[in-house]
Amino acid sequence: MCEASAYLRKDGKEELLLEMVDKVVPHEEGLMLEDIFGRRKIVKARIAELALVDHKIVLEKE
Repeated sequence: MCEASAYLRKDGKEELLLEMVDKVVPHEEGLMLEDIFGRRKIVKARIAELALVDHKIVLEKE
């Protein structure tokens, strides 16, 4: 499987936002995350780190 979990970094800690993320798409309000079931979440954040081997996306608030 190629999906990743998306985390939001706050105060040096990572909070899980969405699991099994399949798509990350730029959106006028930030980033749109979509999981393999089609659930979407829009987050006003930027990508801080992509750890593809670890299936991890780390975001930070803009």
